[in-house]
Amino acid sequence: MSAILGFIAILTLIVGWWLSRQGLAAKPWLQVDQAGGVAAPNPAPYAPAQVGLGVFLAVVGSLFALLITGYLLRSEGLDWRDMPLPWIVWPNTLALVGTGLALEWALRAANRGDKGAVRTGVLAAIGLALLFLVGQFVAWRMLAATGNFVNSGPADSFFYLMTAAHGLHVIGGMFALAGTFERIRRNELAERIKLSVELSATYWLFMLLIWALLLGVLSGSAGEFLAFCGQILSQGGMR
Repeated sequence: MSAILGFIAILTLIVGWWLSRQGLAAKPWLQVDQAGGVAAPNPAPYAPAQVGLGVFLAVVGSLFALLITGYLLRSEGLDWRDMPLPWIVWPNTLALVGTGLALEWALRAANRGDKGAVRTGVLAAIGLALLFLVGQFVAWRMLAATGNFVNSGPADSFFYLMTAAHGLHVIGGMFALAGTFERIRRNELAERIKLSVELSATYWLFMLLIWALLLGVLSGSAGEFLAFCGQILSQGGMR
């Protein structure tokens, strides 16, 4: 259990660092000029897209926060029975990590103006995302083979619900990746391609963060992590 907790903590820190580099916290409508003042609003087309993505991710994050809260509250019930995670969720996690890495590589290629490398990175990301979805389907089949169906118990129901919700958002991200690949195929302006890859990279890193949190909850490591944080806060308060 401690190894799982450490893996999830490291994964969460890495994804958080990646997301901070994507500039989600930035305010593109408040640009600073060379004199140090606030310049006029940026009319570039990427500002509304970045803001829109930030709002959408906030809504998605709220949805999964509600699901996680419901899971933790329901797990206090007397009829709760823990469900072991199928081993394939860990290779699936590596596939999701690979998707984010492929898009990060594609983004760097876009900054260099190398459209061929961008195309390769986006195709690799699509393939790894598809591999993740196939792996999730296999995970469901493995659970069904051991008698863990969606109506077998509250823990089983939450696993299917939370992974299905995440899988639907992964499918949505694949449509966005397909749109990015179509822009590359049509040889659109380099700035538009770069923007599309940047937004896709941010979205997939956020999906990886959500997946890491889901693994923490579903593996039972979330309780240990929260207890550990509570001990740190209580010790800090005593000082």
